[in-house]
Amino acid sequence: MKKGSSISVVRLAVLAMMTALVFASNYFRIIVPLSTGQTAFTLANILCCLSGLLLGPVGGLAAGLGSALYDLTNPMYAPECWLTFLTKGAMGLGAGLVMYSAQKRSEGGYARCLTGAILGCVIYYALYFTKSLFYDGMLMGGLPFEAAAVLLPLKIPASLFNGIIAIAAAPPLCLAIRQGLKRSHLALD
Repeated sequence: MKKGSSISVVRLAVLAMMTALVFASNYFRIIVPLSTGQTAFTLANILCCLSGLLLGPVGGLAAGLGSALYDLTNPMYAPECWLTFLTKGAMGLGAGLVMYSAQKRSEGGYARCLTGAILGCVIYYALYFTKSLFYDGMLMGGLPFEAAAVLLPLKIPASLFNGIIAIAAAPPLCLAIRQGLKRSHLALD
């Protein structure tokens, strides 16, 4: 591709690879049954954040698409794959916007990566809890607002764990991958 093109072959390959990794990482989960449904401990959020940190805002596409494709493999999750695409995509987008704000993404040191991961997780969990309240609790569960809101705290432990792990793991992974790509003369910028 010509220099100045919007997406290079390397970025396209990393986008496809991150989509596949997000998809595969969704299989590594521990389901926690709740009296009102379930929640899960998963490592996929690490890769959703990492997609944004590596690719900028377009990393949201890898995060959303990989997660939505996973949902399509499970009849229990398939009906809400579109919501997963939006919420997980927003996670990668949020992380990516922080990285994109640097002149060059290679300028993104640990602090910028950490800020991106935190923003991605905050955006995702705000959307996840909103979805849990309105879609899962009220629309699908038929609960009144108050009853649906009372159930939200049950999801906090798994959500905190998943968020903390993503925030702790994604920034150092991003820096290590960027360094490896740079040594191989395959920079994403």
